[in-house]
Amino acid sequence: MVGAVSGAAYDLAVIGGGVNGAGIARDAAGRGAKVLLLERGDLAEGTSSNSTKLIHGGLRYLEHYEFSLVREALTEREVLWGIAPHIIWPLRFILPHRPGLRPRWLVRLGLFLYDHIGGRRYLPATRSIRLGSHPAGEALKDDYTSAFAYSDGWVDDARLVVLNARDAADKGAEVRTRCEVTALVREGGFWRIEAGGESFTARAVVNAAGPRVLDLLGRAGEPSSQRMRLVRGSHIVVRKLFDHDYAYFFQLPDGRIFFAIPYEQDFTLIGTTDVDHDGSLDEVRASPEEIAYLCEGASEYFRTPVTPADVVWTYSGVRPLVDDGSGRPEAATRGYRFEVDDEAGKAPLLSVFGGKITTYRELAAEAIARLVPFLPVLKGADWTGSANLPGGNFGRFDAPALARSLARRYPFIGEAQARRLTRLYGTLATDFLGDATSAADLGEDFGHGLTAAEAEYLVTREWARTADDILWRRTKLGLHFTPEQTARLAAWLTERTISA
Repeated sequence: MVGAVSGAAYDLAVIGGGVNGAGIARDAAGRGAKVLLLERGDLAEGTSSNSTKLIHGGLRYLEHYEFSLVREALTEREVLWGIAPHIIWPLRFILPHRPGLRPRWLVRLGLFLYDHIGGRRYLPATRSIRLGSHPAGEALKDDYTSAFAYSDGWVDDARLVVLNARDAADKGAEVRTRCEVTALVREGGFWRIEAGGESFTARAVVNAAGPRVLDLLGRAGEPSSQRMRLVRGSHIVVRKLFDHDYAYFFQLPDGRIFFAIPYEQDFTLIGTTDVDHDGSLDEVRASPEEIAYLCEGASEYFRTPVTPADVVWTYSGVRPLVDDGSGRPEAATRGYRFEVDDEAGKAPLLSVFGGKITTYRELAAEAIARLVPFLPVLKGADWTGSANLPGGNFGRFDAPALARSLARRYPFIGEAQARRLTRLYGTLATDFLGDATSAADLGEDFGHGLTAAEAEYLVTREWARTADDILWRRTKLGLHFTPEQTARLAAWLTERTISA
């Protein structure tokens, strides 16, 4: 743990360890505030690790006239890529024309706006392609002959959260995971927070609890007039359907869209759905209907049919959207709003509603701006857009060169592992590789290049506690591990805890 002793007064307590909470904690700590970040489970355990893993403007939001949101998100694409080129990189999308759906001129107009309203500088522009002579056409049915190729970005979503928390901690914040808030009470000019069996006090609180934002307000005895719409987005993963680096943007007759994206070398990620979620937030799973829907949609485009039997993994996240009265879940705004309870003479509470992963940094900066009147300790202007996230202190186009350099310095790890480690840790990979001269120096190999040295780093520097934390959020190796390898990693973590 980094920072203050339990029970000390903090300037700001941020409740919620998703991308918004971690981003706000980072921004505030970097401006001189004494920050406490509390998360009931693991960092990014909920919505923030269950996204489609895109840094994008949201092409389909143009249909709903959300031009301001799209412009903000498009601008952020290259900002985020610049500060985190190890975990964010460009992705080229293929949007096949499908007769009878959106007319070609309308799609081209939307892509023209997409190219020009967000200040694009480094990403390549849209162009028309003939699928018969393009690598992306080989996997598609012959019915599709033409398409548009456009640019967006890919992000390792859970690592984005962890690196924001890591940077906050490096700047003095205390980060507590598996520390659920059980009570939130105003006492004079402070908040008293009961969490994880301990008591903390803070001058201000940010409620960034995502889908649980209203629950936390209720726990604090602060009713809200804001209405939320919880929308489940589900994804399926199948063995790879194509052998190239392009992703696909597909349209369906019901007006919906979905993506098919290269994933973890050997797989294809397909999603997402938009379904109102009214069940438990502790058990969020793709329904058989959602799985069938995605399989049927993919089968309309790919030569190789996709069936539920082909699905090797599914994941689902609940998006806490602002309820704007939209009839269909996919039409609900992806924008964000704030609610500040600042009754005179009492400690302020700022609640965050909505948002999307691409705009988390802007959301954090605006949240800080709203807190400045209550916390004069928050000094300076917005700084996060020009400061690299941990490990990202290299050029946006230099990840391949960094991986080659790592492979030369540590030839025993091999080129594939050097690329994997670069994509996860950037320049920080050497923090646990250290002076190793052989694989044996890195300790036990749990499988697929995950060594004891790397796992130790994830425990001591990135708050990992369980095999799931490491395999499904910190490294994304879960799809590759066998049950036996997972069990051995879990046993090592237990042995480590007992001996500590």
